[in-house]
Amino acid sequence: MNKKTILLVGHGSRVEEGNEELRSFTAGLAAGMPELNIETCFIELAAPSVAGGIERCVTGGATTVYLVPVILFAAGHSKLDIPMAIDEARKKYPGVEFVYGRPVGVQERAVDILLDRIAEAAAVQGQAEMQDDPVPAGDTVVLMMGRGGSDPDANSDFYKLSRLLWERTAYKSVESCFIAIAGPSLDEGLERCLALGARKIIVLPYLLFTGVLMQQFTERVTAFAAAHPEIRVELGSSIGSHPLMSEMLKERIEETLGGRAFANCDTCKYRTEAAAHRHHHHHDGHDHGHHHGHHHGHGHHDGHHHGHEGHHGDSQEHHRHEPDHQHDRQPVQSAVQATGGRQESGTAAAETAAAGSAGEL
Repeated sequence: MNKKTILLVGHGSRVEEGNEELRSFTAGLAAGMPELNIETCFIELAAPSVAGGIERCVTGGATTVYLVPVILFAAGHSKLDIPMAIDEARKKYPGVEFVYGRPVGVQERAVDILLDRIAEAAAVQGQAEMQDDPVPAGDTVVLMMGRGGSDPDANSDFYKLSRLLWERTAYKSVESCFIAIAGPSLDEGLERCLALGARKIIVLPYLLFTGVLMQQFTERVTAFAAAHPEIRVELGSSIGSHPLMSEMLKERIEETLGGRAFANCDTCKYRTEAAAHRHHHHHDGHDHGHHHGHHHGHGHHDGHHHGHEGHHGDSQEHHRHEPDHQHDRQPVQSAVQATGGRQESGTAAAETAAAGSAGEL
């Protein structure tokens, strides 16, 4: 009767299989945390909406709703769309408290997931016969593909993750690209791999679940491989089904329950400005449109410094890097040997519509 209520907020997809993957993921979290009442909702493209999810929680008797985003990086959805939905809910349910967590962010465990996805990467269709011809790490380039958006913070966090992966591998390079809104595009990323002299390219989608973007990703990389039969091309899979992703979300749930989340800045006047004007404003030297919740302390996190924690997701983990990436180091073993638009908009959902492609992670 006294279970605390968690509302997990996923993105949503036009491809129902992607929504089912999220529901399966959150059901797994719920099964491992039976002491909690865990509900699921979507920002767009699927039901229930965030407002609908909140209503379900309140109708179920929750007097406090803990919202945790199932989102990889802090950007428009987590900085604007979800907080705006919470603001509306506070007006509708004045007796209910809302506590907001933070996205997954940059973590070493995310690198661990990518290393496993590299080990599991499969040859593009039609290239199976090339698998008996091993390509050394020095001739291999990993291309990481993110979703992409108009928030420089999120795009640069993605590049940081690419760098962390590079430092733990022996590959010629780990390159970065995006499939929507931001550049370089996936096609440009693949061409860069060619320019670097890659004999093998491992392409990793840093997307949580399947959907339109995963379908586009597979189609484009397959077409590239067909056009370049001399290059071995391998595809990784999305990352949401990895056990470490569940572990990271469980940690986000626990820190939100403990009041240790740093994503939401309820007192920030940028939030009011955004709700009123639907576009980014920069006041008092705050530069808040692109860095909401990252570079300032709001006094709501028990003395922790907001700048480092909020920006990177898990500060204590950013210093556990592997040995430096030296040119004379030995290649790592098997699994690791074998991966720009700047427009601004009021909400990430509006940004998605402007981009002309399905908005999803």
